[in-house]
Amino acid sequence: MRQSTTRRLASLAAGALVMPLALTACSSSNSSGSGGGSAAKTQCGTGAGIGKPTGGTLKIGFQGPLSGDNQQLGINARDAMKVAIEQANSSNALPYKLSLVESDDQGSPDQGPTAAQKLVDDQGVVAVVGPMFSGATKASEPIFCQNGILSVSPSATNPALTSLGFTNFVRVIAPDTVQGKAAGDYIVKSLQAKKVFSLDDKSEYGTGLSSALEPELKADGAQVVHDGINPTKDYTSEATKIVGENPDALYYSGYYAELALLAKALKAKGFKGKIVSGDGANDNQYISQAGADVAEGTYLTCACGDANSDPKAQQFVQQYSQTNAGTKPGTYSGEAYDATNALVQVLKGLGPNADRASVTDAFKKVDFTGLTKQVKFQANGEVAGDAVYIYQVKGGQRVVLGLTKDLIK
Repeated sequence: MRQSTTRRLASLAAGALVMPLALTACSSSNSSGSGGGSAAKTQCGTGAGIGKPTGGTLKIGFQGPLSGDNQQLGINARDAMKVAIEQANSSNALPYKLSLVESDDQGSPDQGPTAAQKLVDDQGVVAVVGPMFSGATKASEPIFCQNGILSVSPSATNPALTSLGFTNFVRVIAPDTVQGKAAGDYIVKSLQAKKVFSLDDKSEYGTGLSSALEPELKADGAQVVHDGINPTKDYTSEATKIVGENPDALYYSGYYAELALLAKALKAKGFKGKIVSGDGANDNQYISQAGADVAEGTYLTCACGDANSDPKAQQFVQQYSQTNAGTKPGTYSGEAYDATNALVQVLKGLGPNADRASVTDAFKKVDFTGLTKQVKFQANGEVAGDAVYIYQVKGGQRVVLGLTKDLIK
């Protein structure tokens, strides 16, 4: 997220005060590998006795972007959590009511520690769904670790996040090692691209995705041109550079607000190649901000399905609309819904004995049939399954073309 210089400096100062404390509390044993090897095992706090039900209520936290340029991705997940919590409360299956505590990190690593601290300081919060973005997740996990609180992300896909040793962190979406490989195969084998311009936004998410994508493109025989650019309001010079390379396809690893500006600049420069991007841009806000004519034809990859076109999700879609003023589920809504419902299943088993420690331990062993996938975790916190979907903008709408494994020629 872009901020004014003053605000950014203030955010960095706040983060600087919080992070050393968190990192000191989460001590690590010696690592057995170098930069690409296994991470040190982090000794997280236990959270025992904290996050217990009080006054007949137990709190679940949400952390993600609820303001800023790419806020819709956070809103999609937060609103899905509301549905799951409403259903749990209506069923009376728990010996207490659930309530939601929201914390806005704007999707920014600078804001992540402060947002995480808000949730852990509320001793009624038993677990957190989030953070959403990879950079904010990496910055926040030391604080969740220190306080022994479960953090389950519905969307943070940077591959390294599950190798940093935070034993309280899991995610219900496949990492970019999965998405990047599938995207690379689709671009070369289905779109028949021989030259690909790979551009990332230099974020934890963007660099993680482009680093997974590019080796697969090369392995499939494509020529790859790489560039990285910080988010900006003017992509004219970058568009000129891309058009000058004359690639068959551009893959942008970043978020929808920036892709919308980039796509406009590319159209103005007469770009003739195919535009492809990842899950961070896979939202209707991309179409709204770019304009339907500019966005038309864009391909989007995501390790997430679309609830609106899934027959099994009709009840969820209906209640989502009822709960959230007529809106429809968006990207990551299904994953956040599944994460929350898996948490509810754990709470049913723990009953009044739930606290941060018991929930963290039980959630790692959960085996829950969700809307989007089987929520079951590997030892490192990665969810089982490797489905990646291809979307395309057609007639001003995002349309699911199918799974990459079925679409690749």
